[in-house]
Amino acid sequence: MAQSFNPSVPIYLQLCERIKNKIIRGEIGMGERLPSVRDMAIDSSVNPNTVQRTYRELEDSGIVAKKRGQGTFVTEDPRILEKMREELKISHIRLFVSEMREMGYSSTEMLAGLKDYLDTKEEDQ
Repeated sequence: MAQSFNPSVPIYLQLCERIKNKIIRGEIGMGERLPSVRDMAIDSSVNPNTVQRTYRELEDSGIVAKKRGQGTFVTEDPRILEKMREELKISHIRLFVSEMREMGYSSTEMLAGLKDYLDTKEEDQ
């Protein structure tokens, strides 16, 4: 299934984010093998070199590790995954706050809006 990509962000970085999000959501577990470079390239409709770069980026950050002749596996170190989870949270918060500030919202207004939103969503569940 072809995936859409944001043309202003390198594809390999977008793939990294997608994999990280799958790990955080539990779709890919600790110690689980990632698809082969070839399979991921076909599934994502990208060049295998792009997937290779994605995996290298994830490996450099310690999120995955290569096992010679076996493939690429998600780390089994919960500290690394918790750090990744925290970094993604901060990244999303930073983007949210930046966009809200551009629209002229104060910190107080953002907190009130977020609280109202969360309170409403909890009632819906």
